[in-house]
Amino acid sequence: MNVDKFGAPDLTFDLETFPWPWQDDSVAEVQLTHVLEHLGQQTTTYLRIIQELYRIGQANSLIHITVPHHRHDNFVHDPTHVRAITPSGLELFSRQRNRDWQRQGNANTPLGLTLDVDFDLVRTNLVGSALWFERYGDRAHDVQLLLQESALYNNLIEEVQMQWRVVKPLR
Repeated sequence: MNVDKFGAPDLTFDLETFPWPWQDDSVAEVQLTHVLEHLGQQTTTYLRIIQELYRIGQANSLIHITVPHHRHDNFVHDPTHVRAITPSGLELFSRQRNRDWQRQGNANTPLGLTLDVDFDLVRTNLVGSALWFERYGDRAHDVQLLLQESALYNNLIEEVQMQWRVVKPLR
């Protein structure tokens, strides 16, 4: 089911309106392809979106998230992009990670515990840009090199693909 507030989707709906029109624990899979970076400019709205994803997701369901990398021009130049979505940011919604950080005395925000949601980041894929492949050719598939170089230079990672798993008891 394609959902959007514009165009001719299967369901015309604004995902910044709550509650969403799906029942608790009713959705087996969600695809957010170049969507999440457009939602939740206000922190309270973004956090409510996360809570809705958790509410509607079935236990162990997957949420596939694809976003432009926050240090790529595709993210920076689009004025409709309101929030950078990163793997580290999504890990804030894991209760296990929150508890680990608390035990270690880290100052990470325990959003999984605070919001009563729980997601595990099960996969992250970084998509190198044309510039990356042009500059690094034979070493272009070296993820460690990509991470090291992208800490220094913009436009090397074009897109980030992440997979979140909803952690909740089977009902």
